[in-house]
Amino acid sequence: MLIAPSLLSCDFSQFGNEIKRMDDAGADYMHLDVMDGHFVPNITFGAPVIKFVRRFTDKVFDVHLMISEPLRYIDDFCNAGADIITFHVECDSGIDETIEKIKSRGVKAGLVIKPRTPAEAVFPYLDRLDMVLVMTVEPGFGGQSFMADMLPKVESLRGEIRKRNLEVLIEADGGIGEQNIKQCADAGVDVAVAGTAVFKTDDPRAAIAKLKSLCV
Repeated sequence: MLIAPSLLSCDFSQFGNEIKRMDDAGADYMHLDVMDGHFVPNITFGAPVIKFVRRFTDKVFDVHLMISEPLRYIDDFCNAGADIITFHVECDSGIDETIEKIKSRGVKAGLVIKPRTPAEAVFPYLDRLDMVLVMTVEPGFGGQSFMADMLPKVESLRGEIRKRNLEVLIEADGGIGEQNIKQCADAGVDVAVAGTAVFKTDDPRAAIAKLKSLCV
């Protein structure tokens, strides 16, 4: 299991140092949630902030675009240092065109599905994706409770990926912690986004190690 701390849960007044703290604690990815106040009812940060904090770590920047028109901003986030860009299948931009744009910049591309969206919505695009992110909460705010009824979607995705012999990672995001990460692993999750479970502890290194150990 790869652990991607959600920077949505960090102290934004210490953004760069919080990233360094997660790097030192053994995080695999840095999960950066970009919200536009339109696609979801919240606003976080954009490409200029990501570009500034990029210098604090060499770890993978996993950028989740919760925005209505991701295609308009792909160049900005690629230039800012994104390694993976995931965007929602429910967005207003053309899915094929957006995937193609991300890949043309040498960045990995992923699709995200909200809780009410079936796994099958991403099946037509799987052969061009590097990741599928299954939301286990309604996107827009941190600190929500994990929705275990999303795991059958993970299982469905894992089965389809195996059937086609593809190398596509499955990521889960929302309310993941010690009490449910093993469920995620058993369902087929490769990357767990963890916010409160990592940032709200006195020892992030121990927290990340514990999350990984529970998946063995």
